[in-house]
Amino acid sequence: MMVSHTPARRADRLFLLYLGILAVFGLMALMSASTPVGYAKFGDAYFFVKRQVLLGLIPGSVLFFLFAKLDYHVWRKLGWVLYGVTLLLLSLVFVPGIGVTINHSRSWLAVAGHNFQPVEIGKLALAIVLAILLSDGKRDWTNWQTSLVPVLAIIAPILFLVLLQPDVGTLSILVTIVFMALFIAKVPNKYLVWLGAAGAACFIGLVIAAPYRAARLTTFLHPELDPKGVGYQMNQAFLAIGSGGFWGLGFGHSRQKFQYLPEVSADSIFAVIAEENGFLVSFALVALILLLSWRGFAIAKHAPDSFGYLLVSAIMVWWVWQSFLNIGAMVGALPLTGVPLPFVSHGGSALTAALAAAGIVVSVSRQARV
Repeated sequence: MMVSHTPARRADRLFLLYLGILAVFGLMALMSASTPVGYAKFGDAYFFVKRQVLLGLIPGSVLFFLFAKLDYHVWRKLGWVLYGVTLLLLSLVFVPGIGVTINHSRSWLAVAGHNFQPVEIGKLALAIVLAILLSDGKRDWTNWQTSLVPVLAIIAPILFLVLLQPDVGTLSILVTIVFMALFIAKVPNKYLVWLGAAGAACFIGLVIAAPYRAARLTTFLHPELDPKGVGYQMNQAFLAIGSGGFWGLGFGHSRQKFQYLPEVSADSIFAVIAEENGFLVSFALVALILLLSWRGFAIAKHAPDSFGYLLVSAIMVWWVWQSFLNIGAMVGALPLTGVPLPFVSHGGSALTAALAAAGIVVSVSRQARV
């Protein structure tokens, strides 16, 4: 593999600082939020934290340091390999005995007694492939048949496989990465309008096709109508956040995490953070995520070429939109989607993929002049 031979430059210190703070805070928040459910289900209060370290932090850190040292241009070739592996893994989730269904979605693979979600790798693979395709200066965007159609044809399989699972929350993340990458690559606005209209029509069709999605949307608009059914998680999240007030109940003193609020270690973890630490820390967490993304976009802007620019930008879009989906659902601004909060929620495959992507950003920063 190639190692960068660019004149020695240090990785972007601010990006590393923000990333380190977020990763440490995420482990602390997970330790507090998951203690009751870990003890109740597995007899080990630190079960989820141990899994996060073993299956997420350790392999993710290895990939982070490896990818940070690699010249990011190597992904022009390796990106296609990663994309092919992703498509294979996403196909395997439909194989009986290998694929695992959770919450209406067949999105996991059972590997050595652990569940692995291949679409987390897919987010990074999609970002890399889009950067490869859209950094090709030979594309003539005035002819959509020879420029836009080939790009959409190449990325369509991963979107289709996620749609079949079906995982609408993750699909929205992938679609947003695609749309924003096209926008950043300066694809003509008329094409983006057509794609946006097509995406909206597909979303409406997905809601109509599945009653539980329609129920989620209705509950998002009026969570009080079904307080013990579909609206239970939203109402308990509101109660947790409201109980925290400005200062919070104190670290470790959440009441909702004692099996009142569902998925406290995963997509509901922000509500526990708000309950224990209050508005001030919750706002600081949102600010930290935005600072990390801002620094990432600054690295992208000063990347030495369009490939690095598009690659880092796509990764930042992924993190920002996924964070917005997660936190927005907890505060009632968006419907529940079940997506994890990057670097904070429990999920080994999610943390591994996010840290691997961060390593690539660091690699670009070593060649950028920020």
